[in-house]
Amino acid sequence: MLLISIVLGIIPLAGIAWILVAGSITTVDGLFMSLILLTLSGIFLLNVFWELRDRGFLAFLQKNKPAKEPPASKPG
Repeated sequence: MLLISIVLGIIPLAGIAWILVAGSITTVDGLFMSLILLTLSGIFLLNVFWELRDRGFLAFLQKNKPAKEPPASKPG
């Protein structure tokens, strides 16, 4: 599933590169096609991010705060 999501996230980026190379980015069709392809790519790459996070590969991104020690009680 992870590999499929990576491939399906990269293919729309290749489509945007093709639109840039063809020079049709300045047309309305090129702009809307670029937005659609960016949305598709973002959805699939967000899925990749969530999968990697759930599997523990992105543990360095988590902000682990050290646990506070309880205050020392007064002898009494």
